[in-house]
Amino acid sequence: MSKQRARLIYNPSSGKEMMRQHLPEILDILESAGLETSCHMTKGSDDAREAAVKAAADEFDYVIAAGGDGTVNEVVNGLSSAPIRPTLGILPAGTSNDLARALRIPRNLVKAAKQLTKFQVRPLDVGQANDHFFINIAGCGRITEITYEVPSKMKTALGQLAYYMKGLEKIPQLGAIHLEVEAPNFGFSGKAMLCLICNSRRVGGFEKLAPEAEPDDGLFDVILIKQSSIPDIVKLATQALRGEHIHNQRVMYFQTDRLKITSNERVDLNLDGEYGGSLPKEFRVLKHHLRVLV
Repeated sequence: MSKQRARLIYNPSSGKEMMRQHLPEILDILESAGLETSCHMTKGSDDAREAAVKAAADEFDYVIAAGGDGTVNEVVNGLSSAPIRPTLGILPAGTSNDLARALRIPRNLVKAAKQLTKFQVRPLDVGQANDHFFINIAGCGRITEITYEVPSKMKTALGQLAYYMKGLEKIPQLGAIHLEVEAPNFGFSGKAMLCLICNSRRVGGFEKLAPEAEPDDGLFDVILIKQSSIPDIVKLATQALRGEHIHNQRVMYFQTDRLKITSNERVDLNLDGEYGGSLPKEFRVLKHHLRVLV
């Protein structure tokens, strides 16, 4: 019987450059478990997606994304568009690692590699926004622009602190935007601070942002925050740390497998922490579109 093949796609600058340090040991762990493993080091924007497209075309059994949420998003985009999709693995080497934490993948890279070699697989929903895919979160609103405005060198040096620094800088600009949200069981038209379309509970360090979300239930958990003052936003953020924000009168929270969002102004979209174009967009859940090692 031929060995199973894995393609490891890694971002060398993710999470204070941890992958460079641990790469030989990780490769040894994967090879010892019977995975014939080859590497691709990403060299720039969209490189991880192209590498994942090629790995799927080359019929690898597994594609392992080693990096932050942006690297995972690119790999998911590459795999999701393929007719035959390898099983996804994640080595969380980034700043937030939202999906990895939701799937209880260890933060330590060596422990995570050992966990992958247990070959425990579960199905994973993928979100689609027009022709882009996302795995954890799609968001629009001024505050969501923070994640793709933080330079990668700043993220490498400061980690999560880089986001908080950018957030403080953004506070004066946190105005409401006009949104039209249409779903089979929900409609909204008016000013909003934020709209988040979640596939898992954990987003940007908030463990319970979408407390009922599961990454394989075939549903998005949507959070819409109505127009609010800065003190209201600060209070909401405090409640969100405990998962109590969904009871706030300014928050609308619902589940759906598809929705459409439009606006009469320029509104950019954030997909898994990366720039995802601008509205209008149609979103739908691709239930169990990928398989992932957990």
